[in-house]
Amino acid sequence: MAFIHSGDLGWHEGEERMHSLLRVPYQENPTSPFLTPGAAYLLQTSPLLALGALDDQGRPWTTVWGGEPGFARSIAPSVIGLNTLVDRLFDPVVGALVGGKDNGEVNLQQEGGRMVSGLAIDLAKRKRVKLFGRLVGSALDRINSDHEDENIGAGQVQLALKIEQSLGNCPKYLNKKQIIPALPKPALVSDSSRLPDEAIDLLKKSDLFFMSSSNQDLDMDTNHRGGPPGFVRVVNNDASGTVLAYPEYSGNRLYQTLGNLQTNPRTGLVFPDFETGSALYISGTAEILVGKQAAALLPRSNLAVKVNVTVARFVREGLAFRGKIDERSPYNPPVRFLATERALPDAQADSQSTVSATMVKKELLTPTIARFRFSVSDPVTAGRWRPGQYVALALEAELGMGYSHMRDDDPKSLNDDYTRTFTVTSALGYGLPEDEFEITIRKVGMVTDFLFRQNARAGLEIPLKGFGGEFAIRQDEGEVVPFVAGGIGITPVLSQLSTLDLKRMRLLWTVNVRDIGLVSDTFRRYPLLAASTRVFVSGVVNGVAPGEGPLDVIESSGALVIRRRMLAEDVLALTESEPTLASRWYICTGTALRKSLLEWLLGKEVVYEDFDY
Repeated sequence: MAFIHSGDLGWHEGEERMHSLLRVPYQENPTSPFLTPGAAYLLQTSPLLALGALDDQGRPWTTVWGGEPGFARSIAPSVIGLNTLVDRLFDPVVGALVGGKDNGEVNLQQEGGRMVSGLAIDLAKRKRVKLFGRLVGSALDRINSDHEDENIGAGQVQLALKIEQSLGNCPKYLNKKQIIPALPKPALVSDSSRLPDEAIDLLKKSDLFFMSSSNQDLDMDTNHRGGPPGFVRVVNNDASGTVLAYPEYSGNRLYQTLGNLQTNPRTGLVFPDFETGSALYISGTAEILVGKQAAALLPRSNLAVKVNVTVARFVREGLAFRGKIDERSPYNPPVRFLATERALPDAQADSQSTVSATMVKKELLTPTIARFRFSVSDPVTAGRWRPGQYVALALEAELGMGYSHMRDDDPKSLNDDYTRTFTVTSALGYGLPEDEFEITIRKVGMVTDFLFRQNARAGLEIPLKGFGGEFAIRQDEGEVVPFVAGGIGITPVLSQLSTLDLKRMRLLWTVNVRDIGLVSDTFRRYPLLAASTRVFVSGVVNGVAPGEGPLDVIESSGALVIRRRMLAEDVLALTESEPTLASRWYICTGTALRKSLLEWLLGKEVVYEDFDY
């Protein structure tokens, strides 16, 4: 973290509690007890400023103001001034700081005015600085439209704040955006704690929000939480209440926000819609989840926050800016889904024993594809897998590198628990003992590269989290089942072949010529599958593939080999040539081909699994 300046502020009770809970080595508080020159410069050059304040009931709220650099600046030592357009009707922070007066009257605060926290943020440059201070004075003027009788709800606000703390933060999880100013035209859509559909849609696409918290009446904190779109999950949204949850990613380990929540669980959030200018304002209470509690709600998380919504407002077009996405942060991990959405099995959860999978065999099928066989130490605890399921293996003990604040050479590793899911590819009854299973995988990253480098004779033991997922192929009486596989996407089929009538299956399998070894191995092990398969081979030059011999072997097995990529007409031709073809298609391909297939199969039932856990 590039701290602007170190001061002599200590840690409060809640922060110390978080440090103890998460075993953080002691460090001095780097927060400065004044507005540093670096913080003042970043404030003046940032187009946005998120602000937090408490209303008359002590509830925290958060908002975002600005639209272009220069609306906020230092006007005296440790004093800043703000002058910007706002939503004067429904913005809860405007209400808390100005009190509804919109006649331009200046309201001066006495010594020790209202607490105000802030985060000046420049998303285009991935820079931010936290601020805390007290309100000195405020004024709000209403802005009228060209038509005098039309009230557009916009206002011009001016604030003066005495800054008591400042701290620069790192660029992690900041998704680059280009910000432009806009005129607020606020319309209140909902003020119910049960969120409307528009608000739920905003949460699904949000890649950041701003959060404010307070250490009782001593100080406040506003900061940013960012990630991939949809990283905030909706746990509940009905008459019984609204609950949100998000994972806390690896950060600077100061835990100032979570420390505040330890002393006072009240929090205020704002989710800005950069496309439309709408905003979701939330005030509620937060619950910090650590270890198994976090993983039970958001699998693969060691630290998470659950927010119980007390009050909420969804305001359409209330923001004074718009933003266009430029670049996602390289530090963003994949979305972590709720356990109720996509359960990641854990064979260890309710057991004192550790279930492990020991590598007993490795077979290279191509330079980048291999089949691995494992034996399970405790099959009863692990549970019996079903065809179409995956196995979850945890390799953090082998690959984890410990804590780092920044890791630009491998940014995603900071939040990687090195747990991976692999489709089980061994068919039931294929001659394996009850305690063994196989996976067939491609070498594509750190975990698979590690497995490829292992010698099976060394007996590598890996913690086995369990078996899960459901991708079963249904074959009703008399119908022909179509399946489209892309390269290694054949794996969900392999464990189910013994249960299917292969004469009533049509497999369209598209592969690169480099993966022909996988095709020939599959037909060698399951010869009856070849006659039901059309293999599309890309990477062929002038109709000839390097090492044409393997293609000849595949053709002699009974499969139809087509030396080009799969096209839409290939899929449509199958639908026309098979009168008993099921309307239900199964696909397991890469994202790009899957998108094309969904367009080609419009009107058909398409079953697929993305295995993104």
